[in-house]
Amino acid sequence: MGLYDRDYGRSERTAWDRIESPRSMTITLIIINVVVWFVQMLFITDMVDPATGQAVRHPVTGQLAEYNQLIDWGSVSGDTLIRPWLWWQLISYGFLHDDGSVFHLLFNMVGLFFFGRIMERKLGQHEFLRFYLLSILAGGLVGAVFDFVAMQTTGSGPTMTIGASGAVVATVILFACHYPNQEIYLMAVLPIKAWIAATFFVLSDLAGALGIMQGMGQPSNTAFTVHLAGAAFAGAYFYQKWNFRFLDFSALTELPDRLRKRARMTKLKIHDPDKKMAREADEADRILAKIHQQGEASLTGSERKILQRYSKRQREKRDL
Repeated sequence: MGLYDRDYGRSERTAWDRIESPRSMTITLIIINVVVWFVQMLFITDMVDPATGQAVRHPVTGQLAEYNQLIDWGSVSGDTLIRPWLWWQLISYGFLHDDGSVFHLLFNMVGLFFFGRIMERKLGQHEFLRFYLLSILAGGLVGAVFDFVAMQTTGSGPTMTIGASGAVVATVILFACHYPNQEIYLMAVLPIKAWIAATFFVLSDLAGALGIMQGMGQPSNTAFTVHLAGAAFAGAYFYQKWNFRFLDFSALTELPDRLRKRARMTKLKIHDPDKKMAREADEADRILAKIHQQGEASLTGSERKILQRYSKRQREKRDL
């Protein structure tokens, strides 16, 4: 039985659902990451020594060293903590990847594709988006703190951190918390239970963060502390039964409709009660579909008022 043949891999979607949500949030996030990676290619330039004005070459290969302005702008580092105007980097770094190799992006997006869609079905579109973005934030904060401490203790410069790995690790760990005994294929070959894979990932990142791998002669530029932050966030989210519905991102998607409605209200309109009632019925259908898909708790205050007004009007009609 395949991964998506299980109960948690199925979703009952009506024709209305497919119209309202034609693409999953996971696929949308993958598309954004891929588009950003291609945009990064436009910002690659040769690195120049500010003292001499000459291009910098790699000391071993002799090749010209490259510099990416977009990564410089969007990556998170110890400097981010002490510069409040750069705090947006705590999110932007999670959508940037190594422009020298596609594998950094590929591994993250494959993990997000397989585990993100399952968690999206489990949590709902909006809650999964909130979980994913807050995982990026948690990883960015921890990575920035560790880099800041390293800068203060060693006198080194800031280390730029990029990548969605922390959020992807959080998604995998959350999957293992919900379905610990589900078999997954490690490296697409070795069947292993989810809880064992999760434990292996956490221990590997812990070993990397403690420098054990470097001590074994295996240097790495992997942000192990960011991975551990993502894993810890996922564990806390599951065991503390967190829910971030109070962070209502749907208000942003509804903003264009609200602006259009306000613009229409400023214009002189002919009173048409039938048209108004039809519009109100359409809006009530949309809200009812939203309740079916995301639950009553997902409704905004204005949507609740619309539904109450519509219900009252329907009761009055029945009483006539």
